[in-house]
Amino acid sequence: MINWANFLSQCFNGLVLGGLLALISSGLTIIYGTLGVLNLAHGAMFMLGGYAGWVAYQYTGSFLVALIAGSVFVMLVGVLMERLIIRYFYSRPQEDQILVTFGLGIVFVETVRFFFGSLSKTVPPPALFQGITNLGFMVYPTYRLASLGIVTAALLALYLVLYRTRLGMIVRAGIEDSVMVGSLGIDVYKVFMLVFGIGAMAAGFAGIVNAPVVSIAPDVGEAILVQTFVVVVIGGVGSFPGAVLGGLIAGEIISITSMFNPGYSYVMLFVAMTLVLVWRPYGLLGTAGRE
Repeated sequence: MINWANFLSQCFNGLVLGGLLALISSGLTIIYGTLGVLNLAHGAMFMLGGYAGWVAYQYTGSFLVALIAGSVFVMLVGVLMERLIIRYFYSRPQEDQILVTFGLGIVFVETVRFFFGSLSKTVPPPALFQGITNLGFMVYPTYRLASLGIVTAALLALYLVLYRTRLGMIVRAGIEDSVMVGSLGIDVYKVFMLVFGIGAMAAGFAGIVNAPVVSIAPDVGEAILVQTFVVVVIGGVGSFPGAVLGGLIAGEIISITSMFNPGYSYVMLFVAMTLVLVWRPYGLLGTAGRE
């Protein structure tokens, strides 16, 4: 039965999902905007973060350690991936980049499946955030509220890196014109390595934050990857604010549509993407200068 309590609950669910999608998409959009690489392994990075955090939790019993371990591990994987493979594809056609990142994603998924099996894993929320919270107008799972705060803090930290540091200035300049950045004597390849690592870390961080909400499985990154690309298209390629706005829009569309008919949630998401592309081909906050 649909009532105001259910509607408000779904709106909160959409906000939580939207924040998560915004965080994952922000990593993907700065990688593509700066490096021009369409990283189809980004969903696998999300999955790796969840599994790395799960392993850390099994040994320490600390969710904070799991959060740090998942993020750092995926950042290192991203750096190694960029140094050993991706750097040789910057000047190659985009079809080659798509194929190699798609292949790497499959390798990551099947490697995890080999070592951990196909059965899902769970990470319990911290004791402080277990149970439900009475918001006055409804009750809501405490960890979902906490995860919204955690994701918001992570997005704020990423914003400060992009807009308040020298690295962020170089990244934003590289999105506009990487050739000009290189001509200024800046080691663009070192910047590319850091950007890829930060983008991967954002996905890994989201993976462990989401683990107490949705069980971890080797294929968990596939659906997230599709949603993430839609978010990037809606918000605008290379735009961090666009990733945040697109994530919130996508999260609400999926959540509210699911209240009426879960089977149409993806349909409405793609309808929204189509309408945005018709109205603004470069996304809501994208610019025509980015391709």
